[in-house]
Amino acid sequence: MNVYTSEKIRNVVLLGHGGCGKTTLVEAMAYTTGITKRQGKIEEGNTISDYDKEEVKRLFSISTTVVPVIWEDTKINILDTPGYFDFVGEVEEAISAADAAVIVISAKAGVEVGTTKAWDYCEKYNLPRMFFVTDMDDDNASYRQVVEDLTENYGKKIAPFHIPIRENEKFVGFVNVVKMAGRRFTAMGKYEECEVPDYSQENLTKFRETLLDAVAETSEELMEKYFAGEEFTPEEISLALRNNVTDGTLVPVLMGSGLNAQGATMLLQAIEKYFPSPNKKEITGSNLKTKEVFVANYDEKLPMTAKVFKTIADPFIGKFSLIKVCSGVLKSDSTIYNADKDTEEKISRLYILRGKEQIEVTELHAGDIGAIGKLSDTVTGDTLSSKTQPVEYERAEISKPYTYQRFKTRNKGDDDKVSQALGKLMDEDLTLKVVNDKENRQTLLYGIGDQQLEVVVSKLQTKYKVDIDIMKPRVPFRETLRKKVRIQGKYKKQSGGHGQYGDVHIEFEPSGNMEEPYEFAEKVFGGSVPKNYFPAVEKGIAECILKGPVAGYPVVGLKATLVDGSYHPVDSSEMAFKMATIQAFKQGFMEASPVLLEPIASLRVIIPDKYTGDIMGDLNKRRGRVLGMNPIHGGKQEVLADIPLSELYGYSTDLRSMTGGAGEFSYEFNRYEQAPSDIQQKVIEENEKELIASGE
Repeated sequence: MNVYTSEKIRNVVLLGHGGCGKTTLVEAMAYTTGITKRQGKIEEGNTISDYDKEEVKRLFSISTTVVPVIWEDTKINILDTPGYFDFVGEVEEAISAADAAVIVISAKAGVEVGTTKAWDYCEKYNLPRMFFVTDMDDDNASYRQVVEDLTENYGKKIAPFHIPIRENEKFVGFVNVVKMAGRRFTAMGKYEECEVPDYSQENLTKFRETLLDAVAETSEELMEKYFAGEEFTPEEISLALRNNVTDGTLVPVLMGSGLNAQGATMLLQAIEKYFPSPNKKEITGSNLKTKEVFVANYDEKLPMTAKVFKTIADPFIGKFSLIKVCSGVLKSDSTIYNADKDTEEKISRLYILRGKEQIEVTELHAGDIGAIGKLSDTVTGDTLSSKTQPVEYERAEISKPYTYQRFKTRNKGDDDKVSQALGKLMDEDLTLKVVNDKENRQTLLYGIGDQQLEVVVSKLQTKYKVDIDIMKPRVPFRETLRKKVRIQGKYKKQSGGHGQYGDVHIEFEPSGNMEEPYEFAEKVFGGSVPKNYFPAVEKGIAECILKGPVAGYPVVGLKATLVDGSYHPVDSSEMAFKMATIQAFKQGFMEASPVLLEPIASLRVIIPDKYTGDIMGDLNKRRGRVLGMNPIHGGKQEVLADIPLSELYGYSTDLRSMTGGAGEFSYEFNRYEQAPSDIQQKVIEENEKELIASGE
């Protein structure tokens, strides 16, 4: 592949709702530009970007894939992202490497939740964007409805560049609003000029006015020309529209059919014409040596710096670090410095990835996207530069996972293999997290949603040949006591020779401090228990509080005071006093009105206004206490509530079904509260069953 300089590169992320046709559109562009001789289909599992076995099996994208295509003399790096919300980390990584976005909408499904989320991403990261309405060949397609809905949502920014031409209810071409000319599709991806149909004239006039208004507003000179009734030149229109699209004041709407490669040519033309090259964008890092701001701005004349925006860690194709060069030129024989890890590595080969295809290149210029194989210390988010000019860029913001499941390795000998495999999957997907919860004797797998965790289980099986079982996690309850008791614990054992003797009288009571497991004190008079046995008594307490006698949960808020006891000058030992303490604890705790405490989380839910009633009703069912509601921009509500952590199990799935995927939530642990008696009883029974099942 040729080497492309910054002004001849476009980095474009494809966004949109799951199933809207992004991958099919990529196939259409690949076919139109001659990369493929036959257009792949998702159903046949032969598309460029959905090459992973899980994607082929499930018929949807799971990972972001880079597909570079060459349009005339410009290289367009297309980042095809998943549309399903569980794989949002992939989208966020792709956005961090993109300079513009195409939001894909299915003409039959219309504007969906994924469409509005894509728009919100573009707003957040200040990305120029355009809409591509696909599925125009479908009998139920309604381009007019899509344009109306977009205009209702986003106002005058929406500018249709196309109007469909239909004959005998079939989609056969389009009117180019910018050039005021008709286009009829011929062979796949191609078209010829034709007359503008009479029925299109009204819309053409209306949409043309919108474009001319936008053009006029770009400068005083053009505004005067507009009011004087003078015609704009094609060059003036083109330059003004590009400026409008780049600064986000105008969002073009294009159309076609990905399946028939109709409209792919116009989309490629529009990307090249209206989207900015990387060197028109700003990017700054920090020079770690001088502590000054490093203004990279994709300038090829500066020292080489690059950002790792994604990692592929596949057992079959190996490890690749996907990079975007932020300044200078990266050559295949370079030695690179990883400022985050303070390590230097020699690059042996430099690649451009096109789906799973690896194309070796000698160099990559600022603004381009490529891949380096087998960087042992490098992970997603790291910055690559030189040791003489060490630079660090800010890491991409990745969504925090809140959905979790408990998991166990199916075959005991596979623990290390599972751990290594999960490590590789976490390198690839930053929204995955493994937490070893020793306190509750469980290992937890965190993700964005249940579907993502299902895919992880499947990948472990198919790629790494290991099996795990996922199940409902143990909620981290606590145990405490509510009244004061005094208990004697005596441990006495005689078995020839030295015996064992320890005798303690301990007062157990609430300490009033739920932040600490226990407090230990002693009020022994007259040396009834020698001082050298006090540590053994405390050790017994410290052991017992790890696994309370009610349901096996850690104990908090306990005060234990050693008040009396007795000892034997020969048979007493530290072990005997520890055992006596354990006996006293077990009996005393159960007599001191023990209760279970449940963790309470502070929950934040963001939803469109219309779902507020449903969410409030659902939170009440989950024993949640709504603390407040705040209206936020975009017709949304922020609902704040306290809710038992146990009631949040499965909330991700339920919230999506209640809001059609529009709701978002986050939470953090707040405090412990006494659990209602029916919940306590249920937890105790469940734990008993689990102990019986595990043979403990």
